[in-house]
Amino acid sequence: MDGGMKNGRAGADSTLVARKLRKNYGDFEAVKGVDFEVRRGECFGFLGPNGAGKSTTMKMIYGVAIPSGGELSVVGLDVTKDIRGVKRRIGVVPQENNLDEELMVRQNLLVYGRYFDLSKKSITQRADSLLDFVQLSERAEAKVGELSGGMKRRLLIARALINDPELVVLDEPTTGLDPQARHLVWEKLRQLKNEGTTLILTTHYMDEAAQLCDRLVIMDGGRIITEGKPRDLVKENTSPEVLEFRPRPDSLEALRELLAGEAEHVERSADLLLAYTHDSDELMRTVRRSEIPLENTLYRPAGLEDVFLRLTGRSLIE
Repeated sequence: MDGGMKNGRAGADSTLVARKLRKNYGDFEAVKGVDFEVRRGECFGFLGPNGAGKSTTMKMIYGVAIPSGGELSVVGLDVTKDIRGVKRRIGVVPQENNLDEELMVRQNLLVYGRYFDLSKKSITQRADSLLDFVQLSERAEAKVGELSGGMKRRLLIARALINDPELVVLDEPTTGLDPQARHLVWEKLRQLKNEGTTLILTTHYMDEAAQLCDRLVIMDGGRIITEGKPRDLVKENTSPEVLEFRPRPDSLEALRELLAGEAEHVERSADLLLAYTHDSDELMRTVRRSEIPLENTLYRPAGLEDVFLRLTGRSLIE
């Protein structure tokens, strides 16, 4: 990775640098010596199955968990020496809604702004500007409990920006939202990035990661197993085309054997067989010639989800 850490500080073009970062909970090592660097003004993503270590890594970044070893510099500060300084210069959008439901929308921002020793005039101006940014000005005097899920997520983003942070950490910012609300949140996050704010994002939505992240890492078992731009990760880790076959149950094994000899990679997902190839037309002709009965076939380009599942596995982890 580019840049480096000198005396616990990130390089001039980096907002965050981690070197051999570890976190233990008793005998359990949740994060096992990871290295990554987040450049100023980019959106950097963390993907991984449950238990991969990404949430623990995020907690170390925003000061809820203390590193057990290694180095972590956030906005140029060593988190083990000046976590108060870090918290004053970053914003956090948590996964769970922790807004004050009894306060009005605008009051949530005004109260939160006091934690940063901002003047009353500055907080008021900032709150009004942020409500306009997240399209909640018309709901400023509504109680938070009256807002929809999408509105609450936008208010959490506004609250995270009250101190004009250099870095915003977003932990699954659109979980549970309908598609329209998700796209509106994406629009606001793109605006932030375009204005120079650095974003760190965890998500379980592969399309969200592909849409927003300039670069990302995939974690598994407490380690980073790959890193890069979304399109590069797809190119490097899987074939470009996917045929999804749904054969009749009594034909599944016969089709699997055929595809194993013709496709570059074959995976099973429930009652589907996924065949990865550079030439889907030729593969489809071969399957048709076999006369193996099929219930349905779908063609699509390979995406980030294919990379994720290939590298971390398809088994469900609770």
